[in-house]
Amino acid sequence: MNLIEINPHIMLGKPVLAGTRITVESLLERLAAGEREADILEAHPQLKPEHIRASLHYAAATLRNEEAYIVTTLAA
Repeated sequence: MNLIEINPHIMLGKPVLAGTRITVESLLERLAAGEREADILEAHPQLKPEHIRASLHYAAATLRNEEAYIVTTLAA
């Protein structure tokens, strides 16, 4: 079962937790701000711990595919 959905008609196509309008981005921001997983799950009873793990996995996979470039400027 896919726990992350991307649909252009839901939240402008941002990745959301399946069956909700909760974006992966907002969930990750809450975790980064120090909110406890238990508090998030209590506030959103439709979520399961698997949604949080899927969000973290999605973020890691997205970063894994990102390319970084070093940009330097030349002295004028």
